[in-house]
Amino acid sequence: MKKIPRIILGFLLILIFLCLVNISLGSVAIPLNDIFKAVFTGQSSNETWTYIVLNYRLPKAITAIVIGSGLGISGLLMQTFFRNPLAGPYVLGLSSGAGLGVALLIMGSGLFGIGFSGSVWFSKTALILASSLGSVLVMIAILLTSAKIKDSMALLIIGLMFASLTGAVVNVLSYFSTSDELQQFVFWSLGSLGDLSWVEVSILSVFWLIGLLLCLFLVKPLDALLIGESYAKSLGVNIRSLRYATVITTCLLTGSITAFAGPIAFVGLAIPHLIRLVFKTNKHLIMLPAVSIGGAMVMLICDSISQSPGLDNTIPINAVTSLFGAPIVIWLIMRSRQLNF
Repeated sequence: MKKIPRIILGFLLILIFLCLVNISLGSVAIPLNDIFKAVFTGQSSNETWTYIVLNYRLPKAITAIVIGSGLGISGLLMQTFFRNPLAGPYVLGLSSGAGLGVALLIMGSGLFGIGFSGSVWFSKTALILASSLGSVLVMIAILLTSAKIKDSMALLIIGLMFASLTGAVVNVLSYFSTSDELQQFVFWSLGSLGDLSWVEVSILSVFWLIGLLLCLFLVKPLDALLIGESYAKSLGVNIRSLRYATVITTCLLTGSITAFAGPIAFVGLAIPHLIRLVFKTNKHLIMLPAVSIGGAMVMLICDSISQSPGLDNTIPINAVTSLFGAPIVIWLIMRSRQLNF
Protein backbone atom coordinates (compact mmCIF):
# COMPACT_ATOMS: atom_id res chain seq x y z
CA MET A 1 0.00 0.00 0.00
CA LYS A 2 2.92 2.36 0.70
CA LYS A 3 4.07 2.03 -2.91
CA ILE A 4 0.72 3.08 -4.41
CA PRO A 5 1.23 6.90 -4.18
CA ARG A 6 4.65 6.49 -5.83
CA ILE A 7 3.19 4.29 -8.59
CA ILE A 8 0.42 6.83 -9.26
CA LEU A 9 3.03 9.63 -9.32
CA GLY A 10 5.04 7.56 -11.79
CA PHE A 11 1.91 7.10 -13.90
CA LEU A 12 1.38 10.88 -13.95
CA LEU A 13 4.98 11.51 -15.09
CA ILE A 14 4.64 8.87 -17.83
CA LEU A 15 1.34 10.48 -18.87
CA ILE A 16 3.03 13.89 -19.28
CA PHE A 17 5.86 12.28 -21.29
CA LEU A 18 3.39 10.42 -23.55
CA CYS A 19 1.42 13.63 -24.06
CA LEU A 20 4.56 15.46 -25.27
CA VAL A 21 5.48 12.55 -27.55
CA ASN A 22 1.95 12.53 -28.96
CA ILE A 23 2.05 16.28 -29.67
CA SER A 24 5.47 15.98 -31.34
CA LEU A 25 4.23 13.39 -33.86
CA GLY A 26 2.57 14.33 -37.14
CA SER A 27 3.09 14.84 -40.86
CA VAL A 28 4.89 18.16 -40.19
CA ALA A 29 8.18 17.85 -38.27
CA ILE A 30 8.34 20.47 -35.51
CA PRO A 31 11.40 20.88 -33.21
CA LEU A 32 10.75 19.92 -29.60
CA ASN A 33 11.71 23.34 -28.20
CA ASP A 34 9.16 25.00 -30.52
CA ILE A 35 6.51 22.59 -29.29
CA PHE A 36 7.31 23.58 -25.68
CA LYS A 37 7.14 27.29 -26.62
CA ALA A 38 3.86 26.87 -28.46
CA VAL A 39 2.24 24.89 -25.61
CA PHE A 40 3.45 27.04 -22.70
CA THR A 41 3.71 30.51 -24.27
CA GLY A 42 1.44 30.32 -27.32
CA GLN A 43 4.32 31.31 -29.59
CA SER A 44 7.15 29.63 -31.52
CA SER A 45 9.68 30.47 -34.21
CA ASN A 46 7.11 29.63 -36.90
CA GLU A 47 3.47 30.78 -36.92
CA THR A 48 2.37 27.72 -38.89
CA TRP A 49 3.93 25.41 -36.29
CA THR A 50 2.18 27.33 -33.52
CA TYR A 51 -1.15 27.01 -35.32
CA ILE A 52 -0.66 23.26 -35.87
CA VAL A 53 0.29 22.63 -32.24
CA LEU A 54 -2.41 24.81 -30.63
CA ASN A 55 -5.30 24.07 -32.96
CA TYR A 56 -4.74 20.46 -33.97
CA ARG A 57 -2.22 18.46 -31.94
CA LEU A 58 -2.91 19.83 -28.44
CA PRO A 59 -6.74 19.44 -28.60
CA LYS A 60 -6.24 15.94 -30.04
CA ALA A 61 -3.93 14.96 -27.17
CA ILE A 62 -6.41 16.33 -24.61
CA THR A 63 -9.21 14.46 -26.39
CA ALA A 64 -7.19 11.23 -26.13
CA ILE A 65 -6.66 11.80 -22.38
CA VAL A 66 -10.35 12.53 -21.73
CA ILE A 67 -11.56 9.58 -23.82
CA GLY A 68 -9.07 7.08 -22.38
CA SER A 69 -9.84 8.22 -18.84
CA GLY A 70 -13.62 8.20 -19.34
CA LEU A 71 -13.73 4.77 -21.00
CA GLY A 72 -11.44 3.26 -18.33
CA ILE A 73 -13.67 4.56 -15.53
CA SER A 74 -16.83 3.41 -17.34
CA GLY A 75 -15.37 -0.08 -17.73
CA LEU A 76 -14.46 -0.23 -14.04
CA LEU A 77 -17.97 0.86 -12.99
CA MET A 78 -19.63 -1.73 -15.23
CA GLN A 79 -17.37 -4.59 -14.11
CA THR A 80 -18.02 -3.79 -10.44
CA PHE A 81 -21.75 -3.17 -10.89
CA PHE A 82 -22.37 -6.40 -12.85
CA ARG A 83 -19.57 -8.24 -11.01
CA ASN A 84 -18.54 -9.56 -14.38
CA PRO A 85 -14.95 -9.24 -15.76
CA LEU A 86 -16.27 -9.20 -19.34
CA ALA A 87 -18.52 -6.18 -18.78
CA GLY A 88 -17.46 -2.95 -20.49
CA PRO A 89 -18.80 0.54 -21.08
CA TYR A 90 -20.75 -0.56 -24.13
CA VAL A 91 -22.66 -3.50 -22.64
CA LEU A 92 -25.67 -1.27 -21.99
CA GLY A 93 -26.07 -0.69 -25.73
CA LEU A 94 -25.03 2.98 -25.65
CA SER A 95 -22.57 2.59 -28.51
CA SER A 96 -25.15 0.73 -30.55
CA GLY A 97 -27.71 3.46 -29.82
CA ALA A 98 -25.24 6.09 -30.99
CA GLY A 99 -24.52 4.01 -34.08
CA LEU A 100 -28.23 3.73 -34.80
CA GLY A 101 -28.64 7.51 -34.56
CA VAL A 102 -25.78 8.09 -37.00
CA ALA A 103 -26.99 5.31 -39.30
CA LEU A 104 -30.49 6.83 -39.42
CA LEU A 105 -28.97 10.22 -40.26
CA ILE A 106 -26.59 9.00 -42.96
CA MET A 107 -28.28 5.97 -44.45
CA GLY A 108 -31.89 6.44 -43.31
CA SER A 109 -32.16 9.98 -44.67
CA GLY A 110 -30.98 8.76 -48.08
CA LEU A 111 -33.35 5.81 -47.94
CA PHE A 112 -36.33 8.11 -47.37
CA GLY A 113 -35.18 10.59 -50.01
CA ILE A 114 -34.21 13.38 -47.59
CA GLY A 115 -30.48 13.38 -48.29
CA PHE A 116 -27.66 14.13 -45.84
CA SER A 117 -25.61 17.01 -47.18
CA GLY A 118 -24.40 20.46 -46.25
CA SER A 119 -21.24 22.13 -45.02
CA VAL A 120 -18.56 20.21 -43.15
CA TRP A 121 -19.56 22.01 -39.92
CA PHE A 122 -23.22 21.09 -40.43
CA SER A 123 -22.39 17.46 -41.20
CA LYS A 124 -20.13 17.16 -38.15
CA THR A 125 -22.62 18.83 -35.80
CA ALA A 126 -25.46 16.72 -37.18
CA LEU A 127 -23.43 13.54 -36.59
CA ILE A 128 -22.72 14.53 -32.96
CA LEU A 129 -26.38 15.38 -32.34
CA ALA A 130 -27.62 12.17 -33.97
CA SER A 131 -25.13 10.08 -32.00
CA SER A 132 -26.03 11.85 -28.74
CA LEU A 133 -29.75 11.41 -29.37
CA GLY A 134 -29.29 7.69 -30.05
CA SER A 135 -27.31 7.22 -26.82
CA VAL A 136 -29.80 9.26 -24.77
CA LEU A 137 -32.79 7.28 -26.06
CA VAL A 138 -31.07 3.99 -25.17
CA MET A 139 -30.14 5.43 -21.77
CA ILE A 140 -33.78 6.38 -21.09
CA ALA A 141 -34.89 2.89 -22.11
CA ILE A 142 -32.30 1.34 -19.77
CA LEU A 143 -33.32 3.57 -16.86
CA LEU A 144 -37.00 2.70 -17.38
CA THR A 145 -36.07 -0.97 -17.51
CA SER A 146 -33.89 -0.79 -14.42
CA ALA A 147 -36.88 0.61 -12.49
CA LYS A 148 -38.73 -2.64 -13.21
CA ILE A 149 -35.82 -5.12 -12.98
CA LYS A 150 -34.06 -5.82 -9.68
CA ASP A 151 -31.50 -8.33 -10.94
CA SER A 152 -28.30 -6.71 -12.27
CA MET A 153 -27.52 -9.67 -14.52
CA ALA A 154 -30.96 -9.36 -16.13
CA LEU A 155 -30.21 -5.70 -16.79
CA LEU A 156 -26.90 -6.75 -18.40
CA ILE A 157 -28.71 -9.17 -20.72
CA ILE A 158 -31.33 -6.53 -21.58
CA GLY A 159 -28.51 -4.11 -22.45
CA LEU A 160 -27.02 -6.71 -24.80
CA MET A 161 -30.47 -7.20 -26.36
CA PHE A 162 -30.74 -3.44 -26.95
CA ALA A 163 -27.37 -3.62 -28.69
CA SER A 164 -28.50 -6.57 -30.80
CA LEU A 165 -31.77 -4.84 -31.73
CA THR A 166 -30.14 -1.57 -32.78
CA GLY A 167 -27.43 -3.53 -34.63
CA ALA A 168 -30.10 -5.34 -36.62
CA VAL A 169 -31.71 -2.03 -37.67
CA VAL A 170 -28.28 -0.72 -38.74
CA ASN A 171 -27.74 -3.88 -40.81
CA VAL A 172 -31.06 -3.37 -42.60
CA LEU A 173 -30.20 0.26 -43.33
CA SER A 174 -26.75 -0.79 -44.58
CA TYR A 175 -28.27 -3.32 -46.97
CA PHE A 176 -30.44 -0.68 -48.66
CA SER A 177 -27.94 2.22 -48.56
CA THR A 178 -25.68 3.43 -51.35
CA SER A 179 -21.94 2.78 -51.36
CA ASP A 180 -21.20 6.44 -50.49
CA GLU A 181 -23.56 6.40 -47.51
CA LEU A 182 -22.16 3.08 -46.32
CA GLN A 183 -18.61 4.39 -46.61
CA GLN A 184 -19.51 7.50 -44.60
CA PHE A 185 -21.00 5.38 -41.82
CA VAL A 186 -17.97 3.05 -41.79
CA PHE A 187 -15.63 6.05 -41.42
CA TRP A 188 -17.62 7.23 -38.37
CA SER A 189 -17.57 3.74 -36.84
CA LEU A 190 -13.74 3.61 -37.09
CA GLY A 191 -13.49 6.41 -34.52
CA SER A 192 -11.48 9.63 -34.65
CA LEU A 193 -9.71 11.86 -32.12
CA GLY A 194 -8.47 14.60 -34.43
CA ASP A 195 -11.63 16.27 -35.68
CA LEU A 196 -12.65 18.16 -32.54
CA SER A 197 -12.37 21.93 -32.12
CA TRP A 198 -11.57 23.56 -28.77
CA VAL A 199 -15.30 24.20 -28.20
CA GLU A 200 -16.12 20.53 -28.76
CA VAL A 201 -13.21 19.42 -26.55
CA SER A 202 -14.53 21.76 -23.82
CA ILE A 203 -18.05 20.29 -24.04
CA LEU A 204 -16.67 16.74 -23.92
CA SER A 205 -14.49 17.69 -20.93
CA VAL A 206 -17.51 19.05 -19.04
CA PHE A 207 -19.30 15.68 -19.38
CA TRP A 208 -16.08 13.95 -18.29
CA LEU A 209 -15.74 16.17 -15.20
CA ILE A 210 -19.38 15.59 -14.22
CA GLY A 211 -18.77 11.83 -14.55
CA LEU A 212 -15.66 12.05 -12.34
CA LEU A 213 -17.53 14.03 -9.68
CA LEU A 214 -20.36 11.48 -9.63
CA CYS A 215 -17.79 8.71 -9.20
CA LEU A 216 -16.58 10.27 -5.95
CA PHE A 217 -19.96 9.48 -4.37
CA LEU A 218 -19.82 5.86 -5.55
CA VAL A 219 -16.49 4.81 -4.01
CA LYS A 220 -17.76 3.32 -0.74
CA PRO A 221 -21.00 1.78 -2.12
CA LEU A 222 -19.08 0.08 -4.94
CA ASP A 223 -16.47 -1.26 -2.49
CA ALA A 224 -19.32 -2.76 -0.45
CA LEU A 225 -20.93 -4.19 -3.60
CA LEU A 226 -17.74 -6.13 -4.37
CA ILE A 227 -18.51 -8.39 -1.37
CA GLY A 228 -22.09 -8.94 -2.53
CA GLU A 229 -25.50 -7.24 -2.63
CA SER A 230 -26.58 -8.73 0.71
CA TYR A 231 -23.45 -7.43 2.42
CA ALA A 232 -23.88 -4.02 0.78
CA LYS A 233 -27.51 -3.83 1.98
CA SER A 234 -26.43 -4.74 5.53
CA LEU A 235 -24.10 -1.72 5.43
CA GLY A 236 -26.99 0.55 4.45
CA VAL A 237 -26.27 0.79 0.72
CA ASN A 238 -29.39 1.55 -1.32
CA ILE A 239 -28.91 -0.82 -4.27
CA ARG A 240 -31.55 0.86 -6.43
CA SER A 241 -30.00 4.33 -5.97
CA LEU A 242 -26.56 2.85 -6.64
CA ARG A 243 -27.88 1.26 -9.83
CA TYR A 244 -29.30 4.57 -11.08
CA ALA A 245 -26.13 6.47 -10.20
CA THR A 246 -23.85 3.90 -11.86
CA VAL A 247 -25.93 3.71 -15.04
CA ILE A 248 -26.26 7.51 -15.33
CA THR A 249 -22.51 8.03 -14.76
CA THR A 250 -21.59 5.41 -17.36
CA CYS A 251 -24.12 6.81 -19.83
CA LEU A 252 -22.75 10.34 -19.39
CA LEU A 253 -19.15 9.25 -19.96
CA THR A 254 -19.66 6.65 -22.69
CA GLY A 255 -22.47 8.45 -24.50
CA SER A 256 -20.58 11.75 -24.77
CA ILE A 257 -17.36 10.00 -25.86
CA THR A 258 -19.13 7.99 -28.55
CA ALA A 259 -20.97 11.09 -29.75
CA PHE A 260 -17.78 13.12 -30.24
CA ALA A 261 -15.24 10.44 -31.23
CA GLY A 262 -17.22 7.43 -32.39
CA PRO A 263 -17.10 3.98 -30.80
CA ILE A 264 -13.66 3.13 -29.33
CA ALA A 265 -13.07 -0.57 -28.64
CA PHE A 266 -10.89 -2.39 -26.06
CA VAL A 267 -9.99 0.51 -23.72
CA GLY A 268 -12.99 0.31 -21.39
CA LEU A 269 -12.91 -3.47 -21.15
CA ALA A 270 -9.18 -4.06 -20.75
CA ILE A 271 -7.80 -1.10 -18.77
CA PRO A 272 -9.36 -2.09 -15.40
CA HIS A 273 -7.80 -5.56 -15.73
CA LEU A 274 -4.38 -4.13 -16.60
CA ILE A 275 -4.53 -1.74 -13.65
CA ARG A 276 -5.57 -4.51 -11.24
CA LEU A 277 -2.49 -6.49 -12.29
CA VAL A 278 -0.30 -3.49 -11.37
CA PHE A 279 -1.97 -2.36 -8.12
CA LYS A 280 -3.22 -5.77 -6.87
CA THR A 281 -6.37 -4.25 -5.39
CA ASN A 282 -10.06 -3.68 -6.11
CA LYS A 283 -10.51 -0.65 -3.81
CA HIS A 284 -12.17 2.07 -5.86
CA LEU A 285 -10.40 4.90 -4.02
CA ILE A 286 -7.21 3.58 -5.67
CA MET A 287 -8.66 2.04 -8.82
CA LEU A 288 -10.60 5.10 -10.02
CA PRO A 289 -7.61 7.49 -10.32
CA ALA A 290 -5.34 4.66 -11.48
CA VAL A 291 -7.77 3.54 -14.19
CA SER A 292 -8.32 7.15 -15.22
CA ILE A 293 -4.59 7.79 -15.69
CA GLY A 294 -3.94 4.33 -17.16
CA GLY A 295 -6.72 4.71 -19.72
CA ALA A 296 -5.35 8.11 -20.76
CA MET A 297 -1.85 6.65 -21.14
CA VAL A 298 -3.01 3.76 -23.33
CA MET A 299 -5.13 6.08 -25.47
CA LEU A 300 -2.15 8.39 -26.07
CA ILE A 301 0.02 5.39 -27.00
CA CYS A 302 -2.61 4.09 -29.43
CA ASP A 303 -3.04 7.54 -31.00
CA SER A 304 0.76 7.90 -31.33
CA ILE A 305 0.93 4.51 -33.09
CA SER A 306 -1.89 5.52 -35.45
CA GLN A 307 0.20 8.47 -36.69
CA SER A 308 3.67 6.94 -36.50
CA PRO A 309 6.37 8.52 -38.70
CA GLY A 310 6.84 6.72 -42.01
CA LEU A 311 3.14 6.04 -42.51
CA ASP A 312 1.51 7.94 -45.37
CA ASN A 313 -1.94 7.69 -43.80
CA THR A 314 -3.29 7.67 -40.27
CA ILE A 315 -4.49 4.25 -39.07
CA PRO A 316 -8.07 4.31 -37.65
CA ILE A 317 -7.84 4.65 -33.88
CA ASN A 318 -10.49 1.99 -33.31
CA ALA A 319 -8.36 -0.56 -35.17
CA VAL A 320 -5.20 0.43 -33.28
CA THR A 321 -6.81 0.04 -29.84
CA SER A 322 -7.82 -3.52 -30.70
CA LEU A 323 -4.62 -4.49 -32.56
CA PHE A 324 -2.42 -3.03 -29.83
CA GLY A 325 -4.46 -3.99 -26.80
CA ALA A 326 -6.01 -7.38 -27.45
CA PRO A 327 -2.68 -9.30 -27.68
CA ILE A 328 -1.47 -7.65 -24.46
CA VAL A 329 -4.62 -8.65 -22.59
CA ILE A 330 -4.40 -12.22 -23.92
CA TRP A 331 -0.76 -12.40 -22.82
CA LEU A 332 -1.58 -11.06 -19.36
CA ILE A 333 -4.42 -13.56 -18.95
CA MET A 334 -2.19 -16.44 -20.08
CA ARG A 335 0.54 -15.24 -17.70
CA SER A 336 -1.68 -14.93 -14.64
CA ARG A 337 -4.00 -17.81 -15.77
CA GLN A 338 -7.07 -15.83 -14.73
CA LEU A 339 -8.60 -12.37 -14.57
CA ASN A 340 -8.31 -10.97 -11.06
CA PHE A 341 -11.68 -9.62 -9.97
